[in-house]
Amino acid sequence: MPIKFGSFCANEFKNNQTVRPHQLPIYATSSFEFETIEEGIDIFKGNKKGLVYGRYGNPTMETVARKIAAMETFDLDMTAKGIMTSSGMSAISTLFLSLLKSGDNVLTQGNLYGGTTELLKKVLAPCGIAPMFTDLQDLNQVEQLLRDNPAIRLLYFETPANPTMACVDIEQLCALAAKYNCLTAIDNTFCTPYLQQPFKYGADFIIHSTTKFLNGQGNSIAGVIIGRDLELMEKKVWVAMKLMGTNCNPFDAWLVNNGLKTLAIRMDRHSENAQQIAEYLEGHEKVARVNYNGLPSHPDHLIAKKQMRQFGGMLSFELADGLEAGLRFMNAIKLCTLAPTLGDVDTLVLHPASSSHINVDRDLRLKNGITDGLIRLSVGIEDVEDLIGDIDRAIG
Repeated sequence: MPIKFGSFCANEFKNNQTVRPHQLPIYATSSFEFETIEEGIDIFKGNKKGLVYGRYGNPTMETVARKIAAMETFDLDMTAKGIMTSSGMSAISTLFLSLLKSGDNVLTQGNLYGGTTELLKKVLAPCGIAPMFTDLQDLNQVEQLLRDNPAIRLLYFETPANPTMACVDIEQLCALAAKYNCLTAIDNTFCTPYLQQPFKYGADFIIHSTTKFLNGQGNSIAGVIIGRDLELMEKKVWVAMKLMGTNCNPFDAWLVNNGLKTLAIRMDRHSENAQQIAEYLEGHEKVARVNYNGLPSHPDHLIAKKQMRQFGGMLSFELADGLEAGLRFMNAIKLCTLAPTLGDVDTLVLHPASSSHINVDRDLRLKNGITDGLIRLSVGIEDVEDLIGDIDRAIG
């Protein structure tokens, strides 16, 4: 008699001893068995809940998605659904393509992450989904655009923005969008739910590149979409994810889950270190400008204070001698690392103009404070005196 090894093992252990794992298991399977063909038909028809294929869903991925959704709604009187994706960019593109069609517009800011700006201009615009860039801090302008352009179906924003740390008022933007029957989505990667909960202020959707702070170890690529409207999430967003194949995978989801266990401790340390480094930089005679929301001198300090519990681990700055001094600085660092990412436990240095924003129109970049000499720091959890020593030595 043939033996189904997977089912045999599971049943044997189940009948004789506990199989409840202490750690989240990695469900390394591409598909799931049906007990009967009738069960399979019911699941595919939607008459019964069940797992069928790894692209549709997987227990490891769904567990992590539920956990992040619970974090974003913690202590709020609401529920939300999370869907894990293959990256932060796939989370953004999946959300856009699930909610928008040709002829629709996206209202957004000019100081977005460079990859998002490229997605809007190079992929969505040719498909007939037009981006509209404006200053989202100008609420009168935002309302006028929403009022005059009923084709705007989504208001999308980052706060703090990458890499200038500019903040917008989530509550006021969401209220304006709701007034004109427009959905809102926010990239909450920089803050994580530990520092900021956009649902509290009326956002409809939240996305994260879980690659960054939620994981924290720099060892996986994944993303997540969280939405309050369960019907939209199940009938639009999940369907788009499934059909475009932008699903996460069990191993990367498992790595994110491991990172979530230390999120609170890490974010506290990221924030403490970044505050001290920002204060050091602000007082340095060779530093022309520091962008960190924890500094009272930052123009958006009060907005950040209103909607963030702490000010996070991200900052940017420009040396007085501009681009050349910045390049010398980046070549001189020893403890910090030159790497095109953020949110790791290590301190990471990036030059936006030549990396994350290299394909953004220079005029748009400069208009939004992303100058040729701007340096972005993702402050890690190392000893802050060691970090300041390395930065001070590199500035020279």
